[in-house]
Amino acid sequence: MKQNTNLFLTLVLLVSTLQFSFAQNDLITNIQGRKTISLNGTWHYIIDPYETGFYNYRYKERNEDDKEAYWNKPNEENKIDRVEHGYEAPYEIKVPGDWNSQKEVFKYYEGTVWYQREFDVPQMDATERVFLHFGAVNYEAHVYLNGKKLGMHKGGFTAFNFEIPKALLQKEGNFLVVKVDNKRYKDEIPTLNTDWWNYGGITRDVNLVITKDNFITNYGLTLNQDQDIKTALKNNKFQIDGSIKLNAVATNTTVTVEIPELKIKKNFTINGDEVRFSILAKNIHLWSPDNPKLYEVSFNFNGEKIKEKIGFRKIETSGNKILLNGTKIFLRGICIHEEVPQEQRRAYSKEDADKMFKEVKELNANMVRLAHYPHNEYMLKAADSLGIMVWSEIPVYWAIDFGNEAVLQKAKVQLEEMITRDRNKASLIIWSVGNETPVSPTRTNFMKSLITRAKELDKTRLVSAALEVAYNKEVNTIDDPLGQYTDIVSVNEYLGWYGGHPNDTQTAHWKVVYDKPLFFSETGAGAKGGYHADKETRWSEEYQEWFYEEQIKMMKKMPENYCGLSPWILRDFRSPKRNHPKYQEGWNRKGLIDDKGNKKKAFFVLQKYYKEMAENKK
Repeated sequence: MKQNTNLFLTLVLLVSTLQFSFAQNDLITNIQGRKTISLNGTWHYIIDPYETGFYNYRYKERNEDDKEAYWNKPNEENKIDRVEHGYEAPYEIKVPGDWNSQKEVFKYYEGTVWYQREFDVPQMDATERVFLHFGAVNYEAHVYLNGKKLGMHKGGFTAFNFEIPKALLQKEGNFLVVKVDNKRYKDEIPTLNTDWWNYGGITRDVNLVITKDNFITNYGLTLNQDQDIKTALKNNKFQIDGSIKLNAVATNTTVTVEIPELKIKKNFTINGDEVRFSILAKNIHLWSPDNPKLYEVSFNFNGEKIKEKIGFRKIETSGNKILLNGTKIFLRGICIHEEVPQEQRRAYSKEDADKMFKEVKELNANMVRLAHYPHNEYMLKAADSLGIMVWSEIPVYWAIDFGNEAVLQKAKVQLEEMITRDRNKASLIIWSVGNETPVSPTRTNFMKSLITRAKELDKTRLVSAALEVAYNKEVNTIDDPLGQYTDIVSVNEYLGWYGGHPNDTQTAHWKVVYDKPLFFSETGAGAKGGYHADKETRWSEEYQEWFYEEQIKMMKKMPENYCGLSPWILRDFRSPKRNHPKYQEGWNRKGLIDDKGNKKKAFFVLQKYYKEMAENKK
């Protein structure tokens, strides 16, 4: 009986894994560097809380050719025909963008919305192929074209793509429909309970990607991790390691890699669908916050040239220090949600990223923690160009179903999608596998598995997770068993907000049982912008200011393993959990900038501390 049960669970897991893996193996990266047609703009929509367009009245999934299925074009040939769905004005919505911020009817909506638009395709070469690429859809997407299903994807913050069969493409009037469902479930990533707004919709760019018959799907280029970076700098000799993944097998075919500024042009022969290589280089200016140098790199294969700006650097730990290019660094960080509070919407554009990083630079920060999910690619590109180091995280948040193997597989898929898209971003120095997960052997095994997978996929970055602190009047000991597997020990600490008093920091003592760098991945206090009182009045800007002053005094007394902090958070953001009618009103108020864009008093306290830390480094 036990054998049969195990076989059943294995089959269930296999089906679940396949269901969530349609787009993973062939995820196309660097969309901006390819031949594309944007499908951004105005789409039509149908709100479908009962999922009538997906299920029939017996709650069975509709057949593909069912005229009442919402993926099929409504067709009224005669006046007697019965049609119960349609896509037309004024039911229009902008893509990219969340639905919650676009119309009042969507403000608190969680459920299914059908998106629809038509598109034409240009004249194409007989050998060219077309892929439909989504930057992100929250959370579950079913994609249909001309009445046929292309595939399904789960995960609200990672990219995916499907090939469009040529037989399905029409020169004009292709009928594209996407079923988007942002409902929360216990066995998903993230799970039911989160402290941020569950924005639904097609939240990032949509593109047709036109490729050759065989093409470069993705690639990686980085400094060799085994070389001693100080020796390489002294001798002016660097080893660059690379890999190129093709969409299909090639035989005795040449791939060319060029870095013109470094006078590099190398040909590599590929037999199969992947090639790994090394290049010796001189005169490399390494990427750093002080010198965010990027080189234009081109990859040439099968008559197609893909370009991307890539920086070279080495991030590592040595004992209880973090080293960038062989030199100890201090992370002057700040946490960020992917949100524009002034407009109560999900951030998605280059303009959004530029505005956010302008505030980061004003703060004198050199690092951001992108919480609690992978952010859009414009954020990483801005960080690369500005010299801001990045922590990127998958939404394994709070009480995930750690004993469920299928949930672990979903987390691994999101981890793989995050790493695949962003592994060429020099600014990205830390992969995080989760936030504030409660300690238990089951949880630790779950998280350890993710850390192992992250290191298999990318050995050029640090791996961590945001841990909680068990406070004690005598000494705050950080001994979470997960810390033995992470490269740095990262903890979320709110002494004086969720317990105790800001003055308690004066007598606080800290002990870390691991000889690793200690990073405070969160700390903060709430304040409603514009509300002023004495410093002991909670929710006032003066209380938040005082909290930061006491925290900084404590940080200045930290032992030498203290390597930085990323307070919570740059901007106020929406949260259904924050319901005080006077001070919160559906907002998490821990931002240093309020929902109107005004800097609170605490902003300037942290700004001053970071300026001092930057000057002390020099």
